[in-house]
Order: sequence, then C-alpha cells, then structure tokens
Amino acid sequence: MRECSRLSRRAVLGLTAAALPLSATTEASAATVIGGEQLARTGVQVRGASGLPEKLTARSWLIADCESGEVLAAFNAHRRLAPASTLKMLFADTVLKKFDRTARYTVKDSDVSDVPAGSSLVGIKPGITYTVEQLWQGVFLRSGNDAVHVLAHMNGGIARTVAEMQAKAEDLQALDTHVVSPDGFDHPGQISSAYDLTLFARHGLKDPDFRGYCGTRTADFPAGGKKTFQIQNTDRLLTGAWGLRTYDGLIGVKNGYTSHAGNTFTGAATRGGRTLLVTVMHPAEGSNAVYEQTAALLDWGFGRGRSAQAVGTLVEPLSEGGAKVSPAPAGKAAQAAAGAPGSGSGRPSTGRLVEGAGGTALLLAAAGALVVKRRRRAVAAAAEAPEGAGRAERLEGTEGPAETPEPGGRHRR
Repeated sequence: MRECSRLSRRAVLGLTAAALPLSATTEASAATVIGGEQLARTGVQVRGASGLPEKLTARSWLIADCESGEVLAAFNAHRRLAPASTLKMLFADTVLKKFDRTARYTVKDSDVSDVPAGSSLVGIKPGITYTVEQLWQGVFLRSGNDAVHVLAHMNGGIARTVAEMQAKAEDLQALDTHVVSPDGFDHPGQISSAYDLTLFARHGLKDPDFRGYCGTRTADFPAGGKKTFQIQNTDRLLTGAWGLRTYDGLIGVKNGYTSHAGNTFTGAATRGGRTLLVTVMHPAEGSNAVYEQTAALLDWGFGRGRSAQAVGTLVEPLSEGGAKVSPAPAGKAAQAAAGAPGSGSGRPSTGRLVEGAGGTALLLAAAGALVVKRRRRAVAAAAEAPEGAGRAERLEGTEGPAETPEPGGRHRR
C-alpha cells in the first residue's frame, strides 16, 4: 500500500483558493467561462437539433459526448448547487489510484467516528479487515460515507483529502466546485455544477477500476467472521430498482440525494460505439425523476441529438496537456457574466467564472496561511457538528418505499 505523501504546495494553494469567498474571487479579476461562453447563458442551450425532452424540471443539466468532449445541450451548466454524493466521483478521481485494490486494512474506531449523523452507510465495522476493493464497492454501490471516511483516513485524514480533492478539481478545471467534505454530505459552502460533475465522470471513466466499480450491480460485503451480506448499487438505471427499467448500454456513474441537495445524478451510456454523459441536478419532482430525465436526455442524444452542434466543450485536465483558459476581453467577459441571450429566461447567469491569474495570485498572497488554518478548523468543526448543522439530512434514494435493513443492522434508505 502506498504511503501518503506530504501535502503538496499545489494542494495547499488549491485549498487556499477554495476557501476564499466566491464573491471576492469573482469580482477580483477579468474572467471567461470554462467550456465556452454559451454555457454561461441562461435557458436551454442547443444548436442544430430539435426535440429535446419537454418535461425537464431540473435546475441544471448537461449532455455531452464523452470521447470528443462536445457539449450537445445544456441548461444552467455552471449553476452552483449542492452536489450530494455525486461529489464522490471527485473523491475517487483523487484517491482511487493510491492504494492497490488487493491491499487489506483493519478499520479502527477513529476511522468512522467522524461520519456525519444521517449518512448513507454500507455497514463498516471497526475491527473487521476489508480489502481496498471492498471499500470502494461500499463507496460506489451503497454510497457509503463510512467507506469514504475509512479511505480518507488511510489517505492521511479528512483535511488532507479535502485539500487534495480541491487541488484535483482545479487540475480538472472544475472551478465551480468547492469541497468541504470528501463524501458530499451537506455542509455550508459545498457546491459543484452539472459541468463540473460531468468533468469528474469523464475523467474517472478513463480508469478501468473506476469504470468497473460504478458499473457493478451487486457485491458480497464482509459482515464479520466468515459472514457476508449482499449490497446492491443504488443507481436505479443500472439495477432497474423502484419501478424503473434498466437503461440499455448504461455504464454508471453516480447518484446522490440529501434533503438539502435534492436528487443529483451523472450517468453514462454507450450505444452504437458512442458514449454520452448526462448530469441532472435538482429536478422539481423527487424519487425517480432524476433518473427519468437522465434517460430522456440520453435517448435524445442517441437520436435527434446526433445532429446537434456543440454549444461548449468539456475541457481537458491541465496535468494531461489541457489548455488553461485565458481571461477574455472585458466586454466579452461582462456579456457572458450577465447572461447573453439564450432560449430561456433573461435572469443573470449563475455560472462560475474563471479567475484571472493576476487576481488569483493577489488574493492568494493576501489570504496566505491564515485562510488555510481557518478552513481546516471549519472542516474539523463540520465533522463534529450535529447533523447538517440543524438541517435534517437524508440518505440517497430515501423517497419511496422503505427497504429491509441488510444484515449488520443499519438501515440505508
């Protein structure tokens, strides 16, 4: 098992930048929009194709071609919203390759003592030895915050993992994302966007282990001694649970739900040699709506969407040769920030703008180590605070009929 390296300078800078007030970073610099200025516009963005699903009630959604990165259509792509457990994709992007999947780890009480009350759990028990593969199955199949926390402690702790996730988000140019916890549980200021979540999924699917875990339907999980119990993936398009049909060609990827975030989902499917990515965030209805709207967008993409012209692009990671987006001329940046006319309402866009290098450097110099210390204290306080800081949190997929608790005594839905 690889030993954790010390917190890198890049990770510290990423943590510092993430801790700065969003309004300050936005106002301090010239800006352009990651993925193209059309993605900052309000309303539905689509060109060259018709027939988009009529009943799309999500506050934000996006559909893109996985291979080319072309965004085929979008609605409020950069709107910053609570991500719930879809943020676990970024956790996997950051931590997955650090430990061999066959390595074994015996869980300590301290590894799960900081799991927030009300979390979705796979049923980790201190004293039991798990393989790394089993821990990741707990993360992907049951969205287990207990499995996330064990892996985070193996990685050097919650604060280190949060800092590395923030740095990874910046490398992926997912600048709408502010990480507070590694599990996606609701904390003040923890946000992402449909655009960023799609970046996380696209990056993760390049890794065979990530792809394998997110597409696993069931697995046997240790219950102590020689006993096991079966866990099932909570992705209903993958399993056909709760009255939904399985989606033909679905690969994964990750779902999420809390009472604050509502339902979120990023899905990927392959048909006819083409792989599409869809992210849907916060539909007005509950329960199955996030999956139904994802399936409708995938159907459109494999059908009428074939003629769509790109309205934006999924950028490449900086560490893999991706071009860093340069600030746009002031006039164009202002127009994008204000929300140039789209096919929807004229409300100002909520898309996150990219900080100019000069403004970012100035803010980092001014914030310095003080911001890092404040952020670490905030992370520690959030981990110890009562459930959701007074807000009732609920598990992924809790709406609908209750399921029977699995052996191990924890009720997960």
